[in-house]
Amino acid sequence: QRRVRGFQRLRQEYRQYGMRRTSEALLMLHEHNLPHVLLLQLGPAFFKLPGGQVPPGKDARDSLAENLTSLLCKPEDPIKWDIGEVVCQWWRPSFEPPQYPYIPAHVSCPKERRSIYLVHLPPSASFSIPRNYKLVAAPLFELYDNCASYGPVISSVPQIISRFRPNYQ
Repeated sequence: QRRVRGFQRLRQEYRQYGMRRTSEALLMLHEHNLPHVLLLQLGPAFFKLPGGQVPPGKDARDSLAENLTSLLCKPEDPIKWDIGEVVCQWWRPSFEPPQYPYIPAHVSCPKERRSIYLVHLPPSASFSIPRNYKLVAAPLFELYDNCASYGPVISSVPQIISRFRPNYQ
């Protein structure tokens, strides 16, 4: 029922503003020489990349920086985010759950574009996480081909970032 309300809201926003734009951060770190991705966990089995909706007329990178600051930082200790390139985009063709890493041929007006940016972390940072979330560092080998636990977008991160060469220094 909650999911139905979310898609009804998407339908209303689409009529009013057009396609929804979402920007999310791929925050990576290295623990024991293994690359990990920082995820927000809500409840026992829901994981998401940090980020959020981009308001109409606003720049996606600026919006992502604001979302990251409000989600992960104390107001008195903000982080200057180094937002890099877009590593992938996912498209929602209709007012239903499926998203694809391409626009299907029969779709002329997608309902949502979800852009994932590589965000470089500073050498040290202190995070302040909202009470209802938990910050989780998930190793890439756990994400790989684990759609049942993380969903199609997060489980595809290892393939998406395979073009980058990690620096373990």
